[in-house]
Amino acid sequence: MNFFLTGTDTGVGKTYVGCALVREWREEGRRAVGLKPICCGDRGDALALHAAGGQSLSLDAINPVWLQTPAAPYAASLLESRPVDLDLIRRACRAAQLGHDHVLVEGVGGWFVPITRNYFISDLAAELGWPVIVVVANRLGALNHTLLTVRAIQAQGLTCAGVIVNELLPPSLNDALVTSGNRLILETLLDVPVLGEVAFGARNVQWWRQLLSGKKTTLL
Repeated sequence: MNFFLTGTDTGVGKTYVGCALVREWREEGRRAVGLKPICCGDRGDALALHAAGGQSLSLDAINPVWLQTPAAPYAASLLESRPVDLDLIRRACRAAQLGHDHVLVEGVGGWFVPITRNYFISDLAAELGWPVIVVVANRLGALNHTLLTVRAIQAQGLTCAGVIVNELLPPSLNDALVTSGNRLILETLLDVPVLGEVAFGARNVQWWRQLLSGKKTTLL
């Protein structure tokens, strides 16, 4: 089973969660790989997924399009006078499915980040047609951003496999009142599973079975 990984915004921990999932699959003996079709700026996300996948594919296969400007793909491509090669991305996604039980494709930023003037991250996900996992940073604004993202996914006719709440920072008394209730509130508002929470600094997240079954769990 394959998944598309998106976030409610940039910097919410998509790659961190994606690497944890790929590692968990592989530790269970499943052939899994994570792709970052587009990198803007450095290739840190692609390098992390490359390592998590045991380097089963080359770095260029995991990250076929690398724009060196740290901006949205469309903006970076304009600044570099280099259109994004969508066919190259499509071929990379198809090729990754050969010989793998699970392919995880990570988007760039949030759901409506533009790749070209008329083609967005959401369009790439729609072409693949895979269930979508949403990563949300556990902070003020999480409720609004999550609801908007999940409803946009569903409006596009795609299945949202669930939401993962990610702790970006160590818990503190200042934000505890806000963050402690986000998961519980999302569970009452969403019609998709809140799969669990990733605690700050957690590495082992034994939850792929629950993801595949749609059951809720707590990420360790």
